[in-house]
Amino acid sequence: MIIGIDLGTTNSLVSYYTDEGPKIIPNRLGKKLTPSIVSVDGEQIYVGETARERMLLYPNTAASVFKRTMGTDKKYRLGDQFFTSEELSSFVLRSLKEDAEVYLGEPVTEAVISVPAYFNDARRKATKRAGELAGLKVERIISEPTAAAIAYGLYECEGDAKFLVFDLGGGTFDVSILELSGPILEVRAVAGDNFLGGEDFTNVLEDMFYEKFDQFQKDKLDVKTARYIHKQADLCKMGFEDGRVSTMSCTIDDEVYEMEVELTDYEKKCEDLLERIRIPVKKSLTDSRLRLSEIDKVVLVGGATKLSVVRRFVGKLFRTLPDTTVNPDEAIALGAAVQGAMKERKDSIREVILTDVCPFTLGTEVSVERENGGYESGHFCPIIERNTVIPASRTETLYTIRDNQSVVCVNVLQGESRFASNNLLLGELNVDIPKAPKGQESIDVTYTYDVNSILEVQVKINSTGRIIKQILKGQQVDMTDEEIAARMEELAYLKIPPREQEENKLLLLRGERLYEEHLGNDRLVIEHALRKFEAALNTQEPTKIEAARTDFREFLEAWEDL
Repeated sequence: MIIGIDLGTTNSLVSYYTDEGPKIIPNRLGKKLTPSIVSVDGEQIYVGETARERMLLYPNTAASVFKRTMGTDKKYRLGDQFFTSEELSSFVLRSLKEDAEVYLGEPVTEAVISVPAYFNDARRKATKRAGELAGLKVERIISEPTAAAIAYGLYECEGDAKFLVFDLGGGTFDVSILELSGPILEVRAVAGDNFLGGEDFTNVLEDMFYEKFDQFQKDKLDVKTARYIHKQADLCKMGFEDGRVSTMSCTIDDEVYEMEVELTDYEKKCEDLLERIRIPVKKSLTDSRLRLSEIDKVVLVGGATKLSVVRRFVGKLFRTLPDTTVNPDEAIALGAAVQGAMKERKDSIREVILTDVCPFTLGTEVSVERENGGYESGHFCPIIERNTVIPASRTETLYTIRDNQSVVCVNVLQGESRFASNNLLLGELNVDIPKAPKGQESIDVTYTYDVNSILEVQVKINSTGRIIKQILKGQQVDMTDEEIAARMEELAYLKIPPREQEENKLLLLRGERLYEEHLGNDRLVIEHALRKFEAALNTQEPTKIEAARTDFREFLEAWEDL
């Protein structure tokens, strides 16, 4: 069975396909959403809600929002160990894989994983490597908006239609325009912002708090207090779902600091973020050569689209009510499961051809002739332009610029700048050519790009017919199969705790957090409850532990609702 995974910035989900359609698989705690947070405690690795609680209590042992640095060299320190974002993502994927295996009662080895449409080649490849580190064969990397379109069943609509998928998650924003024509669901254009999401809307409230209580300066606070304030800002943000006023309350050094926020004031503070949303929408419409009036349906995807400030803005922007019939948190994972079923050719799924587009322009570096003679190097020559339907193959003919030139360097670049140095270097080929007067020798450079972000570069020396080919799987830090296997073995000592143990650990962490958040007699009551639960755990008797766990969970929920 091929599972579908939405590897999100804030939360991740895993799904599978049944005869009744795609279903979300609950995690080890019975929840559909698994926070994309990792915490390490010695040889134990915690993922999700338990890691989130540990992050509040022991912030130096945990990491979150690491998807934003996927495909880069950035390393996160957890305790005395360092991990890349793809290694942290692999821990999340491993946890989801184990949850799926327990739920389905069978081993799981294959997956379809979603990524933001605007992820470049390096980020997509890092995601694939994360899956391999988790022990998964990644059948396909699918763009999140495409997965969402599948979840909404847009491919089952009668007649031709055009759709806009508005995907605002915890840390990334994508806009995709798709067109259905017969059995073909084609992505016409994608645009987005890899550093815009629900976290940024939380940060606005956090900044408002620091502005109101200027005795606190974020860069001078200890990590634990800063994390706590951020969490309270997030709760305040979600409070707008119930009305036009929300309150942010923080207890710091035995003092309570409250801030009441009007929705209109919050919207005004979010104007810069909302303007950043407008830019990719406009860009996607321009690239697809469509007007907003030609879009038949707008669908919302991603947890941040549930925010009232976002929905109000989207309604004004599109001048229509978007479709929200599918849970925006679950749509991408459900679509990934359907994509997996399509690859398995399930009989219950309508045969549909899905096309994607190249999210960034692919090209090479060239020299251009100046008006007063001579050549200026460092210019970008596009070969496959962004939003070209893939798979695609394009050829550009290049000529020598010096007499007796014997080598041509083909730099493989990805980006939109007209200057080569501003774009991402994916690799290079040095090609020997016969010496001749300038302009007499030429090469044909052919780029072929497929749906899994595999780029084949072919260089043909036209005077001799010699052909050189190279497959580029990613940037220079790409790992070989042997390197992936070696790193998997290195990380094998980190064990995700058994399901029952983790639930107990989570409850203890919640209790510790509540103890730290309260004072006086409240602390005595919480400590008594903690000790009672710990005593039950020490008996090691399953029936006593189960009963105590139920009582302690109800105690915590009652206190958290106060």
